[in-house]
Amino acid sequence: MTRFAQALDLVDDPAMIVAYERHHRAVWPEVERALRDIGITSMRIYRAGTRLFMVCEAADGFDPARDFQRFAESPRGAEWDALMRTYQKPVPGAPAGAWWTPMNLVYDLSWSEEGGA
Repeated sequence: MTRFAQALDLVDDPAMIVAYERHHRAVWPEVERALRDIGITSMRIYRAGTRLFMVCEAADGFDPARDFQRFAESPRGAEWDALMRTYQKPVPGAPAGAWWTPMNLVYDLSWSEEGGA
């Protein structure tokens, strides 16, 4: 299983943030199916202010840079992607052309033995 994290910002408009969250309480079934079809097995999106933080798990060999946007190859996936981009913007310092920006793992509690010091 491959786990990856990405960041994105929302447009700083309270009404748009409410609408964005409302959409995510009722994600279109075709979008969820398209995400599963490309190998995503788990997805969680968190928000702090305008910052979004997404954690996904996918089948081994999944490369977010190469594979993630394949969900938008379906008509409803493309429609969802276009709609969500009206609420979103890349984080400051994002690589040129990047939308969701990959995040590097800095720490994992499992790296040390339980109770060790």
